[in-house]
Amino acid sequence: MSGHWRDLSIVLAKLLPVVGLSAIGATAYLSVRRRQNESRQARRALRATIKNDLNEPATLHPEIDPALCAGCGACVRVCPEGDIIQMIDHKAVLTHPTKCVGHGECEAACPFSAISLVFGTKTRGMELPRVSGNYETNVPGLYIAGELGGMGLIRNAVRQGKLAAEHALSKLGDVPGTADYDLVIVGAGAAGISASLAAVAARAKYLCLEQGSLGGTVFNFPRQKVVMSQPAELPVVGVMKFPQHKVSKEELLAYWHRIRKKLRLKITEDTRFLSLQKDESGVFHVETSKGRLTCRKLILAMGVRGTPRRLGVPNEDMPKVTYNLIEPDQYRNMDVAVVGGGNAAAEAAQMLAEPRLKNRVTMLVRGTAFSRCNTENQAAVEALARDGRIQVAFKTSVQDIQAKKVTIATEAGPQELKNDFLFIFAGAELPTGFLKGLGIKIEKKFGEARRRS
Repeated sequence: MSGHWRDLSIVLAKLLPVVGLSAIGATAYLSVRRRQNESRQARRALRATIKNDLNEPATLHPEIDPALCAGCGACVRVCPEGDIIQMIDHKAVLTHPTKCVGHGECEAACPFSAISLVFGTKTRGMELPRVSGNYETNVPGLYIAGELGGMGLIRNAVRQGKLAAEHALSKLGDVPGTADYDLVIVGAGAAGISASLAAVAARAKYLCLEQGSLGGTVFNFPRQKVVMSQPAELPVVGVMKFPQHKVSKEELLAYWHRIRKKLRLKITEDTRFLSLQKDESGVFHVETSKGRLTCRKLILAMGVRGTPRRLGVPNEDMPKVTYNLIEPDQYRNMDVAVVGGGNAAAEAAQMLAEPRLKNRVTMLVRGTAFSRCNTENQAAVEALARDGRIQVAFKTSVQDIQAKKVTIATEAGPQELKNDFLFIFAGAELPTGFLKGLGIKIEKKFGEARRRS
């Protein structure tokens, strides 16, 4: 090697560590700047949440212990709903609590056990039926699984239906009396189907009652609504498999229909559960819209959508008022209003605003923002509002309903809107009176952790 090249190699050898350290330093600097920017954005989001009174989640949600949080960000990365959890000063913070639907992915992903899923908050309680870790109520032999117990996600409902049925069937010996069925399941949604399959696996004599159609709550969702984005495992069948990650209402119902046909599930549709009595031997006497039957164990697996939250305003019982949207095509060239700021309201508004339908769509939101709406739906509605296809009115509430108009309260005073149909998506209420009538005790949860199954 010539002297020139030898000298150059010596210089490069001296420079390389410096260059390497500079690159590492630049990377670290950019990483710190990025985290600082994310932290500032998260603080702004949290301030807006508090200012708009959107900091009280109404359902199952994560509670983060800052003393245990190491700031790894695993919870942020796995959340299916977007920016519900964000990092502030290297700590995970619930910045959009009202948008949380309780997936529980954050709890499962946290390597430091800093997250617990809880019902209610210390200032806003959540009423729920009292159940054991096996989903048995205070009435021996009577179980609750799925949405009625406060956990409405399909994956959670499937797991609860299975566990409730397995526990119930393992305790048949507790009931010495004879009955028509070992197990009766009320509701043919995710929890009810799962419980039915668990009964099939146990070779038990069972019957599933559904007041509507197979699918229960899912059947009443709008057309093409995405109802499932995470896998769930059914008894006998195994993991529910679909070609794509996001599963629509129609795809899930078709899947359940195939299972029903293949395994000959004993599901009776259009049958309402009316009342329940228990005799001295422990046998339940069940009154339905199609007659009486008896069983040794019973699972309530119906949802709460049969009890939609009403507005409590004059003329709310008019035929033009409805609490769900199944077929948007039947509404054409209409003045329609959608009440609510959550996902159900946002999705209904989008469907009703399809150009081919030529509807005039107004969203009436009580709060100052879309309180329970995921990022995707919020962005879609905002885009339609910018295009003039949806009118969004915040800080409004319905005062009165008439045949061709609704009167709404606004900050500027009462206003009248032309209206042919009114869709109300104000959530659903726990049928407390019905459950108490069955002898089930209701508890109010103030930030209490769920029982892990």
